[in-house]
Amino acid sequence: MTGPQLKLFHTAGGVVLEREGARLALAEPWDALINRPHLPEYLAGIEAPRLPPDVRPPLLAPIRTQEVWAAGVTYWRSRTARMEEARSAGGGSFYDRVYEAERPELFFKAAAWRVRAPGETIRVRRDSRWSVPEPELAVCFNSRGELVGCTIGNDVSARDLEGENPLYLPQAKIYDGACALGPALLVTPEPLPPETTIELRIVRGDDVAYEGSTTLAQLRRTPAELATFLYRETSFPAGCVLLTGTGIVPPDDFTLRPGDEVSITVPPIGTLTNPVA
Repeated sequence: MTGPQLKLFHTAGGVVLEREGARLALAEPWDALINRPHLPEYLAGIEAPRLPPDVRPPLLAPIRTQEVWAAGVTYWRSRTARMEEARSAGGGSFYDRVYEAERPELFFKAAAWRVRAPGETIRVRRDSRWSVPEPELAVCFNSRGELVGCTIGNDVSARDLEGENPLYLPQAKIYDGACALGPALLVTPEPLPPETTIELRIVRGDDVAYEGSTTLAQLRRTPAELATFLYRETSFPAGCVLLTGTGIVPPDDFTLRPGDEVSITVPPIGTLTNPVA
């Protein structure tokens, strides 16, 4: 990235811009900013009131009216895990075919009002015996399909339901508390470099129940490629947030439990932490 690092925080007090160590209170609403042409240049030069260091309005998820979509089977590790799920239920090699195909798997994940903010509670389904977090790079596109920036996403999933039958994917992926985003939107028109890490840490009581990491170098499909398919026949008047897939898959004997705390870190963006219910 060139120029100053720019982060947008969606807060209960409005939009806050973090630029060169200063925190500025912006007057424009979230959706208007996301869809403004040449946003990095605009934010690099804007003059706005500076917030005192002790003023920290509660964080909201970095989304307003955008839909959240997701891409599946974009990492080799995810492809392997999904094939294992399918085989356990007598399924075939359809996940392998998606990984190798030109067309990606894309599915609706959450309406904005269903997205959880940093610190808010994510959930496992009551009728699931095997649920996991899926730490992902989330990319934000404007109404024109242009990359606006990146945040962190948690695509909480019921792996047992998905493995039982691929037609159960919406129930495995779309329910209250199944999606979290945050803490900020890193404004950049360019993809993050391949060496960027994604780190997952799950704390249970006083112990680390699971931790793992991957890099964006393991991501098979670029955000631009995914956006091309997503916007091909679908319009997003306020823009869209797209989860780009997970490359961190806990072992098959692990499942989230109420009381766990899930933290996902992407160093240029920050850390998204949510308790589990």
